[in-house]
Amino acid sequence: MKLNNESLKNKKQWKDRGFELPEFDREQMVKDTRNTPEWIHFGGGNIFRAFPAAVCQDLLNRGIIKTGIIVAEGYDYEIIEKSYKRFDDLSVLVTLKSDGQLVKKVIGSITESLCVDTNNTKDWTRLIDIFQTPGLKMVSFTITEKGYSLVNEKGKYLPDVFNDFLMGPNKAISYIGKLTALCYKRYLKNRLPLTLVSMDNCSHNGTRLKEAVTTFARVWVENDLVEPEFLFYVNNEISYPWSMIDKITPRPAESVIHMLESIGFEDTTAVVTSKNTYVASFVNAEESQYLIIEDTFKNGRLPLDQGGIIYTDKETVNKVEKMKVCTCLNPLHTALAIFGCLLSYEKISDEMKDTELVALVEKLGYVEGLPVVTDPEIINPKDFIDEVVGVRLPNPFMPDTPQRIATDTSQKLGIRFGETMKAYAANPQFHVTDLTFIPLVLAGWCRYLMAVDDNGNAFELSPDPLLTSLTPIMSKISLGKTEGVHNLLLDILSNKEIFGVNLYDIGLGEKVEGIFKELIRDIGAVRSTLRKYLNT
Repeated sequence: MKLNNESLKNKKQWKDRGFELPEFDREQMVKDTRNTPEWIHFGGGNIFRAFPAAVCQDLLNRGIIKTGIIVAEGYDYEIIEKSYKRFDDLSVLVTLKSDGQLVKKVIGSITESLCVDTNNTKDWTRLIDIFQTPGLKMVSFTITEKGYSLVNEKGKYLPDVFNDFLMGPNKAISYIGKLTALCYKRYLKNRLPLTLVSMDNCSHNGTRLKEAVTTFARVWVENDLVEPEFLFYVNNEISYPWSMIDKITPRPAESVIHMLESIGFEDTTAVVTSKNTYVASFVNAEESQYLIIEDTFKNGRLPLDQGGIIYTDKETVNKVEKMKVCTCLNPLHTALAIFGCLLSYEKISDEMKDTELVALVEKLGYVEGLPVVTDPEIINPKDFIDEVVGVRLPNPFMPDTPQRIATDTSQKLGIRFGETMKAYAANPQFHVTDLTFIPLVLAGWCRYLMAVDDNGNAFELSPDPLLTSLTPIMSKISLGKTEGVHNLLLDILSNKEIFGVNLYDIGLGEKVEGIFKELIRDIGAVRSTLRKYLNT
């Protein structure tokens, strides 16, 4: 069994092996989408194939919509060839349920795959055609938080962005430059309205996308490269809804590969592209999923709400995002990532068998988080944490690692813990100095930066943009020696850019220092410190 249109004609062999297949006329759907596209998605990664594409398939199966999704990749062009065209734009979704079931589904809702490359004449011409189609309702994105940034860590415009500012829309090479160029083509076609929906896991994602696009439009107007009216168009005729997405889609798992091979599925080879993207014919993902989108669409909206996606107002999207990122999921993930690396775990699910680590995430969520949680009302925060702690994190079939979650931790702490610390400091009913488990995690992160595990063995830190400035400081600290810790940690713990607050200003700097000293007392100190504070 190979994943292509020809093989799928033998439906019996696929169904006999437990695969769910598209229940619509895919050939007709592809034609309809090519003629009247309504949805194009930028970013051909795993979460797109496992979530939006699967929702689209469900709506197609039920006859609620007639057109599918066009996928476009603007960063790693190898994804298009090796993960889409090679398999006739089909993919396999393997849902890993916590009760041990593996649900296999062939996703056929994607109709064509394109490179967002102005040098690829064929694909670029097709993209222009799509953007100039009057019925295009939505352009969605999963391009990661970095995809919206126009500047480097020093606040300077990236070289590709600066080049595009000077050269204009015809030969754009930066991601947002190419997107804005396509919007300009739509503007030229009778100023047709449009909606750009970021589905990336970052706060106020719609605003970030709008700021990036409008910056390009403004500079191009200033440089006399486009008409002044184009700036008005991107500000007023294009909407940029906020959204909150939540679904874990790890890299292809060996256990899933073996399972697929055992039933005769041949296309199981996972490939790493030259840009270090892991691609395969299949995606493995957890069952839980949430996507909340602000209901502000300029050219009509797709009925995604009939597929489980929630449309609501901006304030509610913001509350859901804060609930998840600041309290109910992301802080727990980060805590497991930090201590998982220190305790030499390789799977998040294995950490959820560890008495101390389970107690830690429960204390973070229920004890310190819930009292100040932002309640969005459409999702119950306690129920959300219950699912995270009881179902999602312990799922043994989710091959997620603390090392992956630990990536870019310095960029996450201010949101994942800073907002809760601010809430305690601002509320007269609480005392921020009563916090114990958040300071324990922050001290654990400093201990993690030493790149030495609890057995005294060196390990490799996950990628993080601040490692070059932080690790030289932490390299001056060694196990068993607490002298000079205050002076070394002072610049780190007072950094509002990292934590969202100066920890000393709110009365937690000294507390974090004290816990850190306990964590470096000797080999095994991480474990003993966890036991002390968690009373296990």
